[in-house]
Amino acid sequence: MPLLDTSVPAVLLRIDRNPFHHGTLGAARSLGRAGVEVHVVADSAESPVCRSRFVHHLHAPPPPGAGARDVAVALRRVAAHIARPAVLVPLDDASAVAVGRAHRELAPHYLLPDTPGVLPEHVADKAALAAMCASAGITHPLTLIPDSPAQAAGAARRLGLPMVAKWSRPWLLPAGRGLRSTVLVDSAQQARELYLRAGEAASPLLLQRYLPPGRDRDWFFHGYADRSGAVRASGSGRKRRAWPRTTGLTSVGCWTSNQRVRALAERLTGELGYRGVFDLDFRRCEVTGRYHLLDFNPRPGAQFRLFTDTAGLDVVRALHLDLTRRPLREGAPQEGRMFVVENYAPFTALRTVRHERELAWHAPDDPAPGRALWALWYRHVSRRIRERLVPLPAQAARRPLPALRSPAVLTDDKEESSH
Repeated sequence: MPLLDTSVPAVLLRIDRNPFHHGTLGAARSLGRAGVEVHVVADSAESPVCRSRFVHHLHAPPPPGAGARDVAVALRRVAAHIARPAVLVPLDDASAVAVGRAHRELAPHYLLPDTPGVLPEHVADKAALAAMCASAGITHPLTLIPDSPAQAAGAARRLGLPMVAKWSRPWLLPAGRGLRSTVLVDSAQQARELYLRAGEAASPLLLQRYLPPGRDRDWFFHGYADRSGAVRASGSGRKRRAWPRTTGLTSVGCWTSNQRVRALAERLTGELGYRGVFDLDFRRCEVTGRYHLLDFNPRPGAQFRLFTDTAGLDVVRALHLDLTRRPLREGAPQEGRMFVVENYAPFTALRTVRHERELAWHAPDDPAPGRALWALWYRHVSRRIRERLVPLPAQAARRPLPALRSPAVLTDDKEESSH
């Protein structure tokens, strides 16, 4: 009997327009290698993903800025094309939030985890996550939510510089406006200027205490919470390199056992009643030794293939198995296994390693995406260089300052509790 039920197709959904989203390719390969018919709903026409032999069909994505209703319409159209129930796999936060909102409408057409529809949106929202951590007793960096430019600038006195700026709902950020979901802020003036762009960002600005990176400080945990709430197909990993440095995605990761990180992940998902695939990011404070939760992503992390055990199980396969009522037979962890994103860490990709390693784009049984990557990457880098040579637009006019009051504080930082 095959590992997965090959009569049930999978639909991979991604609203983000990023052509270099290697997690989409990883999901297509993981399910396609197991014999599952894979449909991709994403803007992938220019992406190496569309070259994969494991992608059965590409479908038009929802329009840019689509809400949950538009996403549901697009997914119902795909369901009519497939003409049988399919496992739905959201691959970015915007998709996970939209599917959560449209859960009841999509349930007749797709197999979905039984998680409360609002929960993906709450955990993906940086402000709501800070409050959840405080309630659950999970350590989280001290977080301020300013309600004026002056308060944003004043946060530097309490948090220190540099500090971290995040937009509460990063999936709402408009493309082409130069706004990043997370940035390091080096001055009070920079914090003030970011606050003035909150209208463009379509969500509040959060300012967090900066926890310096360092060796063995950046960790992530991927898992699948099954129907009973048990965390399966899981693993903790060490982020060895990131792109961009200190605030970016994992470009080189290593499967490394960390029981403290595992205990935090299982406690949080258990208390929330979360079901489905999740990806958590932690940073360890060098002074206190505590692990601070930085992000809760209610979908597979782009490097989820790192945590493929000796039985071939990963979180995407676990999702398909659980929703089709098949047993999840887990193998042994492959600790020391490496995952490398070649376009962000080319020298590491070429280096000889002792342990098993998986590349994000290149694969012997699916070579076309790897070949297509480099031409696309060259065009992307060339365009970015040209854009940086163009003068930046003038800053937007400042708004009148409202009456000042103390900024909201969302924290579970024990170091601050006695102040």
